[in-house]
Amino acid sequence: MKDIVIISSSTSTKSRLNGIVQYVQRKWENEGLNVCQVNIRELPAESLINSDFHDAEIKEALNKIEKSIGIVIAGPVYKASYSGVLKTFLDLIPQNGLKNKVILPVFIGGTIAHLLSLEYALKPVLSVLGGKHFVTGVYAIDDWIKREDNYEFILSDELTERLNIATEELSEELIWQALRPQGTKL
Repeated sequence: MKDIVIISSSTSTKSRLNGIVQYVQRKWENEGLNVCQVNIRELPAESLINSDFHDAEIKEALNKIEKSIGIVIAGPVYKASYSGVLKTFLDLIPQNGLKNKVILPVFIGGTIAHLLSLEYALKPVLSVLGGKHFVTGVYAIDDWIKREDNYEFILSDELTERLNIATEELSEELIWQALRPQGTKL
């Protein structure tokens, strides 16, 4: 089975989003799946803003996406939409760069009021990039994650349950896809 890539648009190591990303990655790694990350905040800002496709780190990030079969798009919600950091990175992905990928969107925000940002802000952009196969997304509220002094995170039972359901759904879809006869599409 090919890799699962977690694209994180967290702008800080202190972000509660990192608790979600860590949880999901550990869960899959414990199941024996190959998981890697693209942390947008670690990519060269000038190369991101200038769409420098020749930058080695940008090439490496895009290569991870190309070789993956499952993708998690994880980000914070600001002003009822995803961040500009995430949009800047998504703009680098080729037009059909998400074709035949299973996608799990995961957002975190301060209030439940922005729940629909997954459906109405993110998914249309991912669809333009060829993304057609989405598993049930997860929208988390900041209060569901407690940040410890050592930057460890404690997730609420509700969030853990939602993440477990979503990650299992993605895992099942990847297994199903691996068993499909060659040449059939999602």
